[in-house]
Amino acid sequence: MEGETVIFQPVLNVFLLALLCAPVAALAVMALVRATGRGRALWAMRLVMLLACFVMLLRPGIPGGATETLATDTDIVLVVDTTASIVAEDWDGDRPRLDGVHADVQAIVDEYPGARFALITFDATADLRMPLTTDTTALVSSLEVLRPEVTSQSRGSSIGIANQLLSDTLSNAAESSPDRSRMVFYFGDGEQTVSSAPEPFDGSAELTDAGAVLGYGTAEGGPMKLTTGGVDGSSSEYIEYEGANALSLIDEGNLEAIASDLGVEYQHRTADAALTLPEAPSTTTTYAESGTVGNVTELYWVAALVIVALLGVELTRASMLVARLRLLRAPSTSPRRRTTDGGAA
Repeated sequence: MEGETVIFQPVLNVFLLALLCAPVAALAVMALVRATGRGRALWAMRLVMLLACFVMLLRPGIPGGATETLATDTDIVLVVDTTASIVAEDWDGDRPRLDGVHADVQAIVDEYPGARFALITFDATADLRMPLTTDTTALVSSLEVLRPEVTSQSRGSSIGIANQLLSDTLSNAAESSPDRSRMVFYFGDGEQTVSSAPEPFDGSAELTDAGAVLGYGTAEGGPMKLTTGGVDGSSSEYIEYEGANALSLIDEGNLEAIASDLGVEYQHRTADAALTLPEAPSTTTTYAESGTVGNVTELYWVAALVIVALLGVELTRASMLVARLRLLRAPSTSPRRRTTDGGAA
């Protein structure tokens, strides 16, 4: 590593780390000065262990080259149905439709590297779960913990209830970053469970450059498990209607109407068909143009190995002391006392 510059990425402020370690170090030095013989060696070892902890928390490293990155000047808004029907079990056999949504969102994330993503969910109301961000890990995590509305609280829903929130999200994105293009992906089954007609999405058309409406479900329909507010979010029982399992059916006519409003294509999604995605309106930059992100080769593991080795010595010594104490406390054995009549006492 000759010629390499060591850099530090401390887990806490350096001053705070020093404040935490300094009092312990002072006590260890005092004990080291007062100790004699083997005790001095032990306290020296403990002081080294403390210094190794301090170095490990500083996270030392050396520059390890650079990684080229891609960037897409695109904002992508995902609109996801979270009504009870999104867990209807007719995806890839008897899996919930939400599994298909998860897979397709991951495919979209992979297709548009560097894009900013926003997540809108809707059931009885529409909510902006995550504003525009490049943190795709947070997006995927949000979808993994996503649960449909509680069945007992459901009063019906409209597939177009997110129209105003989508329009506002796109408008804000256009105002803050007018040079970026915007894509919309709508995920749902098109099932309208209120008596009113679906609200139109045509107000978002002029702000949408590309995207797709993705439909989930089958004409035969799938049963839906009861959803609860519990930790696991679902029950083993199914929603019933007139003594039988209620079935949720896809309504492709409604989904095609939403696609027409937005000016994008409609796709019926099945597990055995690959998702077809449009090209990003703004061309993804090449590796040469996108710049680089520096990498760091972490060295904290060296200090961690020193700590593990010294802890091993301490544990070995402690085990030996415990074993010695047990031997000292063991009752001594002596010949049994004889009684005067010759019998053993």
